[in-house]
Order: sequence, then C-alpha cells, then structure tokens
Amino acid sequence: MARREVLKAFRFTLDPTRAQETELRRYAGAARWAFNHALAAKVAAHQERKQRIAALIGGGLAEEAARKQIKVSVLGKGVIQKAWVRARGSSRNGAEGICPWSHEVNNYCFQSAFDDADAAWKNWLDSITGKRVGRWVGYPRFKKKGRTRDSFRIPHNVNKPGIRLVTHRRLRIPKLGEVRLHDSARRLVRLIKCGQAVVRSVTVSRGGHRWYASVLCKVTVELPDKPTRRQAAAGTIGLDLGVTHLIALSQPADLGKGPTQLLDNPRYLRATTKRLRRAQQALSRTQKGSTRREKAKRRVARLHNQVAARRATFLHGVTKRLATGFHIVAVEDLNVAGMTRSARGTVQNPGRKVRQKAGLNRPILDASPAEIRRQLQHKTSWYSSTIAVADRWFPSSKTCSACGRQNPRLTLADRVSTCSSCGLTMNRDINAARNIAVCAVARPGVQPTGAGSDPRNVNVKAPATGAFTTMAIFQSLSAHGLSTDRANASIMSIPGVMPRARSSIPAPACAIPARSATCGLRPRACRSSCTSLTSRAAS
Repeated sequence: MARREVLKAFRFTLDPTRAQETELRRYAGAARWAFNHALAAKVAAHQERKQRIAALIGGGLAEEAARKQIKVSVLGKGVIQKAWVRARGSSRNGAEGICPWSHEVNNYCFQSAFDDADAAWKNWLDSITGKRVGRWVGYPRFKKKGRTRDSFRIPHNVNKPGIRLVTHRRLRIPKLGEVRLHDSARRLVRLIKCGQAVVRSVTVSRGGHRWYASVLCKVTVELPDKPTRRQAAAGTIGLDLGVTHLIALSQPADLGKGPTQLLDNPRYLRATTKRLRRAQQALSRTQKGSTRREKAKRRVARLHNQVAARRATFLHGVTKRLATGFHIVAVEDLNVAGMTRSARGTVQNPGRKVRQKAGLNRPILDASPAEIRRQLQHKTSWYSSTIAVADRWFPSSKTCSACGRQNPRLTLADRVSTCSSCGLTMNRDINAARNIAVCAVARPGVQPTGAGSDPRNVNVKAPATGAFTTMAIFQSLSAHGLSTDRANASIMSIPGVMPRARSSIPAPACAIPARSATCGLRPRACRSSCTSLTSRAAS
C-alpha cells in the first residue's frame, strides 16, 4: 500500500428553500456574466490584432511578416480583474458602474469565472497549434441564459474556512448559509474529522429541477501497488460494447445480476421516450416568453435529468465491479463521434437513409460507450488494475477467436459467428470480446501480469520503455498455447509494432510433418524446422 494525496469530488443533491434557490440562480447568473465579460475583452483584443494584420496585408506586406510584426496581448485574469474592480461600481454608495450589484454575490464567483475564461481561451489556442490532444476545440463562445448549464464555483480558504459540513445533512456555503442535503455526507464528515480530507472548493450546478454541490477535496488514500488475489486469479476480461447488449464479456462475470457474458442494455432513454415526446410536444405548442413555456421547459429538463441520473448510477456500478474484479480490463478504441455522425449530407450531396441513421445514433448515445471507457480509465488506477485498449481498426467481430481466420462477409445482421475453418459457432459479440481480450495493448510503461489459465485471456506485455518487441510478444502468446496463426493475427493488430518489425514475425512453418502435430504448426515449405524456429524466437 502506498499513501498518496488525490483529488476527489463528493457530489451531493441539495434541498434548498425557495429563497436559497433564488440566491443560487443569482450566483449562477453572476458567474455567467463574469465569464462573458472576460471573454469579450479577449475577443476584442483578438479582433483588433486581426484588423491590424489585414491592414498590413492590404498594404502589400506578406501575411507571415505581418503576423510577426503585430503584437497584441490577450488580457488575462489579473488585468481583467483589476479593470473590473475599478469599473464595477456599487449600489450601496450610489456609484455607477458595469455591475453595481456585485456586492450581493460572493467575490469568488467572479474570480472563478475569469479563470474559466482563461482556460477556454488556452484550450482553443492549444488545439489550433497542436499542443492539445483529443478532439478539436472550437473558438470560445459566450454563455447565454437558458442555453448553458447554471453553475458557479467557490474556492475554499483554509485560513478562514467558509465551506464546511455543519452536520452530515447540512452544507455551509459562504454568503448563502446552510443548505440542506438530500444525501448523507457521513463519509466525508468522517474523513475531515480524521484529517484525511481537506476541502478545496465547491461547485454548485443545476440539472433539471435539482441543484447539486460537488465538494472537491484533497484526500489521503492508500492505493494498492499490486493486484489482489482475486484480481490476479480472474486475469484479463475483454469488453465488446454494443446496443442490443450493452457489454459482451470474454468470460462470465457478475456485474450485479449474477454471472453472465451478455449484459442487457437498460435503455433508459427508450423507457422515457413516450413521456419525453409528450413533454416536447407540449413545449412546442407554447408561446415564447410565456409562463407556460417556462413550465414546459422545466418538465422536459426534469425528464432528461432523470434519464442521465439513472444511466450514470448504472454505469458506475458496472465499471466498479469490472475494475475491482479483474487485473486487466480490455476495451475497444471506438470513434463514438464518427459512429454517431449525421447522414444528412449537404445540399449538393444529400445523404441517404437519414432517419434510419438517426434512429441508430440515438441508442448508441444512450449506451454511452465513451463514458464507460472514461470511468474505467480512472477507476483502474484506484483499484490496482490495468486498462488495455485494442486497435480501432482491428476486426474483432470478423475474426475467429479459436483459429484466427477472418470472415470479411460477416454483416451486422449476422448475430451468430460461424467459422468455416474450425467450425466454431458462438455469439458474435462474445467472439469479439474474446479477441479484444487477446489483442488489446496495455498502456505504455505498464506490464500486465497474472493472466488466467485461458489462452484467450492473455494480454500482450509492454516493456517498461513503452516500445513493443515483436519477438517478445510472439513468445508471450505462444507460451500460453496460442497457435502461430493466431499469434500472428494478434501481433498484426498491435499499433505499437512497426510494419518493418511485423515482417520479421516467424512464419508458421514446420519442415517435419511429424512435429507439426506436436507443436501445432501447419506444415508449409520453409527453410527452418521447429528447433531452428524456437532458437530464433529465443534469441
């Protein structure tokens, strides 16, 4: 066990009074105003730079030289906050300004919003310059009331504690007072009393008709440095995410409803579709700006919030059982944004079967495959397990998990996979999960160990340097009983192995037919026998 300090957020459902709810909305509005104020200053400086560059280019200067010549600094939080303090005014002494009501709201709401504006601007700059990985981040946009999520953040002052749990059912927020909690905060209260948790900040947000408080704490925890006996005995499990069945497992596991290999998709959105459709139809018939429209909007938001809460509760329970029950959890590298992209096309090139594609996108998003992987990524680090990721282009469903033969004619309508080579017949999702368990590659620098006795539950071991050695991978797979064809198919799907290294994979050859029955290699014309092949692999 290693004692470490980690940041953990404890989320509670608030039960405010009507007066407190009004104050919460005022705080959220102040944070939204501060974000827009800071972003407007940044956009103005950026537009000024673009205009000056355009003027130089119109005068005959090259674009690259013009960009180097014009230097306009984008204002940061420090400059914006100082200018805001001078110009804000105050309604208490009659001083006019841009926000004379600022004294009614905690000052930290404005400072946190200024920090958020800096982060949004930095994320955009890092994205266009290539410093930020992941999805492309667009130009920062202003927050509009009714369109963005109502939220605000207040940091905690350790010297003058303003955020604290008065009891296990009451949370004190500066200037707001004590707010009652729907949930029990006994666990966090015990950690704070024992000195194992220190409050850093609180973020209050609204979802549907509920208000939530996420208390961020620095918690001292004991993280295990090796897997438990139960995890080591269970070994590796492969996950194939789908729509009909949410998760297909490479081996039976208990995820809350007994041992199974196919976890049914609860489809929370489809269960609420009828009520949601009626609520949205009622919303569309109301007049904009009316009281009835606001009431209809709250009803729709409440239904969406219920669906999101049920889905999150279910996924958290599943991912925790996977992270605590197995040493290695193998998943796919799915491009969810590409899978759920609209098929409507353009005016010049219109799409086909747009409604059918939209009907498929809805259950895919309801299954939340990206959320499952996100939860596994941080939970495996808590519970001494490892997450392994299979290559995005690996044909897990079309590859036989027994012999490695691929069936390119397999379609989505074929729910049962039948191999024409070895005769294996099983559910296509379970077959894909077993392939993912074999071919998933652990994160660089992590050496998974303790795989189960089943050869299909073997995971490729990654060296400490992060580079994958072809011979080491081949020996690891062969030592666990996989055939050479199956080992070659697994290695060819590993993105960490370069094409030149792939060509050095020993061919499945055996010059002596009598030995082929012993070693499992197919007799082919080659220049080496089993002995020479083993000696080359060992070298």
